[in-house]
Amino acid sequence: MTTKNVNRVALIGAGSVGSSYAFAMLNQAVTEEFVIIDLNEGKAMGDAMDLNHGKVFAPNPTKTWYGQYDDCKDADIVCICAGANQKPGETRLDLVKKNLSIFHTIVTNVMASGFNGIFLVATNPVDILTYATWKFSGLPKERVIGSGTILDSGRFRYMLGEYFEVAPSNIHATIIGEHGDTELPVWSHATVGGVPVLEMMKQRPDYKLEDLDEIFTNVRDAAYHIIEKKGATYYGIAMGLTRITKAILNNENSIMTVSAYLDGEYNTEDVYIGVPAVINRNGIRNVVEVSLNAEETEQFNYSARVLKDILEQNFEAK
Repeated sequence: MTTKNVNRVALIGAGSVGSSYAFAMLNQAVTEEFVIIDLNEGKAMGDAMDLNHGKVFAPNPTKTWYGQYDDCKDADIVCICAGANQKPGETRLDLVKKNLSIFHTIVTNVMASGFNGIFLVATNPVDILTYATWKFSGLPKERVIGSGTILDSGRFRYMLGEYFEVAPSNIHATIIGEHGDTELPVWSHATVGGVPVLEMMKQRPDYKLEDLDEIFTNVRDAAYHIIEKKGATYYGIAMGLTRITKAILNNENSIMTVSAYLDGEYNTEDVYIGVPAVINRNGIRNVVEVSLNAEETEQFNYSARVLKDILEQNFEAK
């Protein structure tokens, strides 16, 4: 008798983001098997126990346990949330040196298990560390995905929804570029129920264009405000990671703004950066090239240049 194949997701890093991801994954019953791996085995064990105790309240029971790198061999997705956290006053790019060495160890250990699935990277600076995961793993570029600007785009839609008093699910707007200080809003394609945002601004006298600038600033700086108030951000990104995971396992062909490798798209190459991409069971099916206006193109090129400068300091040029 053969055993039916089941989906397995391995989480590496049981900190605030990783634990929140685990909680969201079980509550949404996204996968059949979920294994938690952390250097602090007690924390991983405690999380697995705690989650299993709530299994009877979940939509479907997910087999959950704490494990080792060997458990990655049969995983469909390895989600990396491990690494040094961003501290108050510290940018995501300040974390590069700390986390590159950590990632080299993690990715080497995962690949030694025989893993042949998809990497999903959340640790900051996510664009740099997604590139590092691709380099260290040797996997095809489409099977290494960073969370990119999925959370920034979620924040963007939420804040625009609050402004226009419309459900965020009816807002289509994206943030692209570095998940960080050089990211940019694509105002030229932002719509509310199909109506361009810039057209919406003409509908009421209390709508002011400067309000849009303030909305974007609040989106870009949201993490700094949250870190200042509670030390870290984790719920929003965990829900974003869960959404990406679901799109992969369900072969959805959904479009999300993730950190994807560019090989000529947007006239940019050899960098991972936040752009819309089609996500399915094979990872990134393709990058979606949105036609940017002149200002957006200039901003995107600058964002890519900032990331490439960091990469050139840490990796050999292509």
